[in-house]
Amino acid sequence: MNDPTVSTPAVMGQAAPVASALKATRYRYGMLALITLVLALSSGDRAALSVAGSDMGKELGISAIEMGYLFSIFSWAYVCFLIPSGWLTDRFGSKPMMTLAIATWSFFTLCMGLVHFVAMVVPLLLGLRFLLGMTETPVGPGATRVIASWFPSSERGMAGAIFNSAQYVSLALFTPFMGWLCFTFGWQWVFISMGLLGFVIATVWWKNYYLPIRHPKVNPEELDYIRRGEGLVDLEALNKARDPHAPSTLASLGFLFRSRMLLGMFLSQYCVSAITWFYVTWFPIYLVKQRGFDILQAGLVASIPAVCGLIGAIASGFFSDWLLRKSGSLSVARKTPIITGVLLSSTMMACNYVDSQVLVIAVMSLAFFGKGFGNLGFSVVADTAPRSMIGLTGGVFNALGNTAGIVTPVVIGYLLSTSGSFETALLYVGAHGLIAAFSYLFIVGRIQRLAYVSTP
Repeated sequence: MNDPTVSTPAVMGQAAPVASALKATRYRYGMLALITLVLALSSGDRAALSVAGSDMGKELGISAIEMGYLFSIFSWAYVCFLIPSGWLTDRFGSKPMMTLAIATWSFFTLCMGLVHFVAMVVPLLLGLRFLLGMTETPVGPGATRVIASWFPSSERGMAGAIFNSAQYVSLALFTPFMGWLCFTFGWQWVFISMGLLGFVIATVWWKNYYLPIRHPKVNPEELDYIRRGEGLVDLEALNKARDPHAPSTLASLGFLFRSRMLLGMFLSQYCVSAITWFYVTWFPIYLVKQRGFDILQAGLVASIPAVCGLIGAIASGFFSDWLLRKSGSLSVARKTPIITGVLLSSTMMACNYVDSQVLVIAVMSLAFFGKGFGNLGFSVVADTAPRSMIGLTGGVFNALGNTAGIVTPVVIGYLLSTSGSFETALLYVGAHGLIAAFSYLFIVGRIQRLAYVSTP
């Protein structure tokens, strides 16, 4: 939908007004760029271990099972702290929470590049990965609030898809960069460089993010455009601190888990996250150990499926918003790309039946395109969450989805340990796409915004 303009047509016998049209500003796209940048950084930091893992494991004597736990411990913290983080983001707002989060997780990332100076390497890495997971939790809830407050419903598919595309941008840009750092300077510089970059991005976020009603340059036309599309420009007014009638956190959680629609969305997000976590943890190692690439080649080759995922993610958002305009049905507009995409993502299982490196990358690229095309979760949460619980709903959505980050890396580690091959791992991960499609087909039902209703 194009931005509105204010204009007055000429009346017969009268001169047309001079330069009466005042076009709405478009600062919402700047806010979208900011949250996309933050997610790209967080995705790069959590994936740094997968790039540095092969060389790091050899130098420090880290086994495959220990590496699986290092991948997994991030998600233990991420899941445990997402719901409190969602509540805190609703309470204090996205700007301060995200600034604090970026600065602290960047510090812990930097510290991971210095662990070789101590004796107890694996326990220290476990602690740092746990702290990294804990401090990255405000990104999802904070970004969901940004999308809900800055974008009308007709643009949320696009906004959510571009935001989600950050994880693919991160893999496409940061993975080769980190692979080059690891190959040229050593695995330590992967973590040190990403940590230093994070301090820069924290400063950029703090200086540039505002709520719509507080942005110094947004004009009334853009605010009105967002409001008319059900954008929550005054979202902070719904904070519990300002609303004495808001439900308690426990009552809010109970309400969310009574919704069949949300439960179906949570299940699907778990499945999509399982596929994501394979790519950001074991995929580069799969390319090295199973397909014969060296670490520099793996970093470059891993960016190809990531670019396809990026294309899928962006195309999905625009396609979903186009469907919404054509059909007038939020359910059709959101479900169609999600179901199509997650079914495509399951094609990764076909890699077990091809030998060519080129075909493997082609199949993985198709699967990653599908994963991107079906990953509209943040848009759907922004569409459906109760107005006073957007951060909390985003936190629950992310927490339950990212339990896959606890399970998937460890399961793959044990599958590798017992079979010595990635074949069963690919079957395990690919099956999640089929379950996600089932969830949206038969569990979710109609997609609509929930209104909080207390129970006696």
